[in-house]
Amino acid sequence: MINDEQPLALLERALDQTARVIDGIRPDQRELPTPCADWDVQAVVQHVVGQDLRNFTAVAAGEMPDWRVPADELPDDWAAAFDSGARLVLATWRTADLASLVVGPGGEVPLGTRTNQQIAELAVHGWDVVRSTSQQINLDPEIADHALAWSRRTMRPESRGPGKAFGPEVPVPDDAPSYDRLAGWFGRDPAWTPSSASTKFST
Repeated sequence: MINDEQPLALLERALDQTARVIDGIRPDQRELPTPCADWDVQAVVQHVVGQDLRNFTAVAAGEMPDWRVPADELPDDWAAAFDSGARLVLATWRTADLASLVVGPGGEVPLGTRTNQQIAELAVHGWDVVRSTSQQINLDPEIADHALAWSRRTMRPESRGPGKAFGPEVPVPDDAPSYDRLAGWFGRDPAWTPSSASTKFST
């Protein structure tokens, strides 16, 4: 768990890491399957750029985003679109009162704790894309460790299963790399590769 001085620093690192991942996608990789069931690379990026960043900004502004609203369409330049959205997210957080109380699932919580979900979302989908596109990038283990620690405390069993946000946990050894453990907790197979996908997923 990060202290009150750290949430934005780690979120900024997660955004920077995701920017590098998106920038590393080649045009011929956009339709590759991903470990995220039913989504190809383009669908994952559209979710991150066209939905996550929009809702992250709303949360930072103290608003309650509607996750049912579909993701915005992607422009041609994915990296530029992400960079623009990420800058707005950080600018909004930097003017926010992180100690102000907002309503959370378990009652009122400091607004700054909402960065935890954003860090986890970026960590998981960043891993999805890296695994799909075979990018040689060293993902920041501290981001994954933080995301895993937070999500283990907050993810509810009813969130898993058919038609739910997450699949069943994939068992992973405790001494496995950080992102393998994170992927398994979020219902992904850490051993997944594009060649192991039996079908081409689509939106």
